[in-house]
Amino acid sequence: MEQRALGRSGLVVSRLGLGTMTWGRDTDEDEAAMQLTAFVDAGGTLVDTADVYCDGESERTLGRLLSDVVPRTEILVATKAVGRTGPGPMGRGASRGHLLAALDASLDRLGLDHVDLWQLHAWDEHTPIEETLAACDTAVTSGRTRYVGVSNFSGWQTAQAATWQRAWPGRVPLVSTQVEYSLLQRGVEREVVPAAEALGLGVLAWSPLGRGLLTGKYRHSTPTESRGASPQWQGFIDGLRSATSDRIVEAVITAAEGLGTTPLAVALAWVRDRPGVVAPVVGARTAAQLQASLDADGVRLPAAIRTALEDVSAPHFAYPERR
Repeated sequence: MEQRALGRSGLVVSRLGLGTMTWGRDTDEDEAAMQLTAFVDAGGTLVDTADVYCDGESERTLGRLLSDVVPRTEILVATKAVGRTGPGPMGRGASRGHLLAALDASLDRLGLDHVDLWQLHAWDEHTPIEETLAACDTAVTSGRTRYVGVSNFSGWQTAQAATWQRAWPGRVPLVSTQVEYSLLQRGVEREVVPAAEALGLGVLAWSPLGRGLLTGKYRHSTPTESRGASPQWQGFIDGLRSATSDRIVEAVITAAEGLGTTPLAVALAWVRDRPGVVAPVVGARTAAQLQASLDADGVRLPAAIRTALEDVSAPHFAYPERR
């Protein structure tokens, strides 16, 4: 698997990341072990988790696998903080107190002395950004993480945070932003991606398969074993369903038929090779589902198909993005 630099940094990651949001709940430890082994065997290195995934069980599962299944030296561990992990006003947010306590708790669950990438999971409007970013500086200088990034920030939030870190010598620069990005979710192209490219952040794309819709499995009905059929995930899947998304899914299926490959491979190849994108982060409930994404690594989209997909899925641009 190709390796790519994450933004303007020395951190080099695989061009496909492994997401672990279901580990410890929908994905048991045996399935997770098979996923991690297959990912590493394919040349993958970047494994993404968060302190809130499955109430910390995702981190615990990954930690055990790094102890027993795959050597820590073969994996780049990325995790996140900001989300609620405890009661009361200090149980969530981007204050210095919560962030550093959350990072220490993540390291304890993972059984590690440091992570490779620590990400702010969301913007916190109640905490001054300079306090939040000072905590990121502390996290790096204390050795608890090697690099820092953000996730789910808007364009102006991304630019403000990255510019603040670059404005004074000694501050730790942000190296990445993780955002939802797929043929069904291209809004980040208006402001987030340009901000990231201008300020040296690599884009990590979560849900590159449009929450599963771009695989075509929801084309005619909702499979009973799918996330879209579960009370927990139904609203998440339905959030991208529309007449427009149906047209995009049909275009992806048509492209896949013409190329002799799968809709999954077409959707993943499209976002993987977008400007600014370093790695899509793919999550899977089973090892078989992950293998389908790994098998798609060699797919390249002809220019004509790429153009057709971009036309049918084009996001709305207007003032001030386009004048």
